[in-house]
Amino acid sequence: MDLDFAYHNPVKTFFGRTAMENLPDLLAQYGKNVLLAYGGGSIKRNGIYDQVMTCLKDCGKNVTEFSGIMANPTYAKVLEGARLARASGTDLILAVGGGSVIDCCKAVSIFAVEEGDLWTKYWLERQEPEVKPLPLGVVLTMAGTGSEMDGDAVITHEETRVKSSCSESAFYPDFAILNPVFTYSAPQYQMLSGIFDTFSHIMEAYFSPTDADNISDDLAEALMRSLIRNTAVALEDPEDYTARSNLMWASSLALSGLLNLSKTEDWEVHEIQHQLGAYYNVTHGMALAAISPAYYRTVCIHAIPRFKRFALNVWNVDPAGKTDEEMALAGIDALADYIRTSGMATSLRELGITDPSGLGEVASSCIRRPAGYHTLTRNEIYQILKDSF
Repeated sequence: MDLDFAYHNPVKTFFGRTAMENLPDLLAQYGKNVLLAYGGGSIKRNGIYDQVMTCLKDCGKNVTEFSGIMANPTYAKVLEGARLARASGTDLILAVGGGSVIDCCKAVSIFAVEEGDLWTKYWLERQEPEVKPLPLGVVLTMAGTGSEMDGDAVITHEETRVKSSCSESAFYPDFAILNPVFTYSAPQYQMLSGIFDTFSHIMEAYFSPTDADNISDDLAEALMRSLIRNTAVALEDPEDYTARSNLMWASSLALSGLLNLSKTEDWEVHEIQHQLGAYYNVTHGMALAAISPAYYRTVCIHAIPRFKRFALNVWNVDPAGKTDEEMALAGIDALADYIRTSGMATSLRELGITDPSGLGEVASSCIRRPAGYHTLTRNEIYQILKDSF
């Protein structure tokens, strides 16, 4: 562990089939007015909405509903939620859903209590909050983003075509309810998207300096092997509790901060995907799957030992007769095979991007991060997008 660090994760987390039994005691710690946030209404079809509403009513809460949060939450949607929170005197925001709902609610939590150009202040300039956001609780229904265990909030500003994250300790949820059974009703496409989002979160830290003996990397490898193993089981039986619980907890651990300790963290793959998401309505995890092999083939030459270790320890690639560079590329090929055989997106065309002429503008808009093994040029990003098309 070469780099010094401080670690703190304040989210009180309840995991398992009985996790919801803790919600009444948690709700008792807040005032009477709750802003209940959710997405397109799937929680009403699968019965989770009724469970949550019954609990809220039994606890004597006044409920204001904030629904219709989209897969890529927008600045306009955040402003809508903030207006509802202020008008209802919200004491607690309860986000019921996946990462998009949670991210939107994190933004609402600060927009509801502070005025001014908060998009520039927190999402572009990434200043520290000057006021305390509204409390936020989570009932997770979709595994993948890890937003229930971190302070990150990804929002799309439609007018400027910028999709950006704000990462502050102030935006950590107060508590999270994680029942793997709640993820059963997610369509296979969304399950796979969440799985690769988790995989990508792990790789963003793993494929970054330092490469010194580091328990964070050992944990990352174990989690990646678990994802590979449990993906196959969940595809065979989407209601296999062990597989779905492992996938859910891996997602939470991936962004809990544990894997980032003593690492610089790359995050360039996410920066590229964010701008794809700002220009095209693509599913986050699937877009990450589509561009990751091309990205890692571009940067692996700058970190051959790390990519060789990835091939050996994650994919069990046989090193016999292979050079170090061949091993490094074989590990990326194994990743690409996993994406393909699992039914994840292997190209941008599969995501509905039929015309590549706009990819140059996407490349020009991407933030280029210096924390990985190689800082990409604009032309390298453009080539990655073309190779992924």
